[in-house]
Amino acid sequence: MTHDYLIIGAGPAGLQLAAHLERDGHDYLVLERGSGPGTFFTRYPRHRKLISINKVHTGSQDPERRMRMDWNSLLSDDPELLFTRYSERYFPAADDLVRYLSDFASKTGARVRYDTDITRISRDDSGFTATDHSGRTWRGRRLVMATGVSQLYLPPIPGIETAERYDTFDTDPASFTGQRVLVIGKGNSGFETADALVEKAAVIHLAGPHSVKLAWQTHYVGHLRAVNNNFLDTYQLKSENAVLDGTVESIERRDDGRYRVVFRYARTVEKLRELFYDRVIACTGFRFDASVFDESCRPALVIKDRFPEQTPAYESTTVPDLYFAGTVTQQRDFKKSTSGFIHGFRYGVRALHRILASRYHGENWPAEKVEPTPEAISDAIIARVNRSSALWQQFAVMGDVVTVDDSTALYQEEVPTAYIADGGLGDAEHRFVTTLEYGPDHDSVDPFDISVPRVAENDAANAHDASYLHPVVRYYRHGALAGTHHLAENLENEWNLPSVHQQPLAVFVKGCLASDG
Repeated sequence: MTHDYLIIGAGPAGLQLAAHLERDGHDYLVLERGSGPGTFFTRYPRHRKLISINKVHTGSQDPERRMRMDWNSLLSDDPELLFTRYSERYFPAADDLVRYLSDFASKTGARVRYDTDITRISRDDSGFTATDHSGRTWRGRRLVMATGVSQLYLPPIPGIETAERYDTFDTDPASFTGQRVLVIGKGNSGFETADALVEKAAVIHLAGPHSVKLAWQTHYVGHLRAVNNNFLDTYQLKSENAVLDGTVESIERRDDGRYRVVFRYARTVEKLRELFYDRVIACTGFRFDASVFDESCRPALVIKDRFPEQTPAYESTTVPDLYFAGTVTQQRDFKKSTSGFIHGFRYGVRALHRILASRYHGENWPAEKVEPTPEAISDAIIARVNRSSALWQQFAVMGDVVTVDDSTALYQEEVPTAYIADGGLGDAEHRFVTTLEYGPDHDSVDPFDISVPRVAENDAANAHDASYLHPVVRYYRHGALAGTHHLAENLENEWNLPSVHQQPLAVFVKGCLASDG
């Protein structure tokens, strides 16, 4: 039997796509190597606390606005199927997410074949063949990889194979009592590990070649989160720990079981330093595992071979009908927005479902008619930016679109901006694309430094210089950018003041529609 869609992986992305396909009656099958959904989260993070926020009490009864503060729920037609019902912890336990994903799979009727470890994928003129560990084969006209970044990345450091690894090391802090420890990697997994050992280890050094970037400044949630940065206090307040900026040149495990590490500093005159440790742990990140593909369909990889290269439609740039869903789609907005995380890629998966429906099932992107007047168009935009969770989470990546042709106007929600630019919605005489965005230099300024001037709240005249999240409306005439309008910042993220937000936007829309281009 050949399915229309084979989905590899029953994590959050695979289940999200399966729920959409199941609801619409499409032919698909999900193949999962584990015995249940969300196998990745049965092991990670190793210290079992998620950094995806779970804000149960938001002060709003609007389910769409509540999703802005719910980073773990998937999208469904069941208003009760929310992660917030599984935990009240702001940073919940990973086991709660596993439990939620299991219920999500069951309640949405996702068709998943568990304990099916795909070891080889090939392609011919009629589609893809996935072969599992027992030699059984599965066929699909289209293939969607939703496996995440499941392969631990080990940098090419001589001797790295002698170090302990994030995926397998003993997480019991007691086993590090009184020891000198080197943690390699300045991401959340490295700091999570260092924080966990502070009470037991004698000395902890955390090393990496790049500067520490803090999520509260960059607004990229994959950078170091406050929940993991207690270690920085122990360093700057001289508690025998340190963050080392530079590269590990070599690791040697000596006969006495200790490690000799040669380290090259990045910003001091002392170029090389010998350092000695009892334990070395590699927390150096993960990457997409492309080893299952044979030569007939191996996708191109980018960003140091960490991710498959993708078109604006989440399709492989080199293998037709091979699509990607979930955290691997962060290749499209790497370290800028939220496609690497559930609260971002759940909307990317919904967009992928709509793209597939358009390409293979003759369906148009869902649209609502709007009166083709500046007032009606601006009112529709204002209504959406004040409650949309997709634009909020997928800032600068997802946009709402108003297309005006002749005497009609259509409003289409949550379209990837790159897909629009690539012609995915076709040509139009007038098109308005609305996103939520930070200012261009938002990540270079300390937001807590009151000596740095910033645009005042509700300052419509200077909204284009705003650095905090705010709506941006771009006008395209026959596909060419012809105008940009910024709505003023607002402390409560309520962009609905008549003289500050609504009227200036209506004036902008009116001017665009009246323009001869």
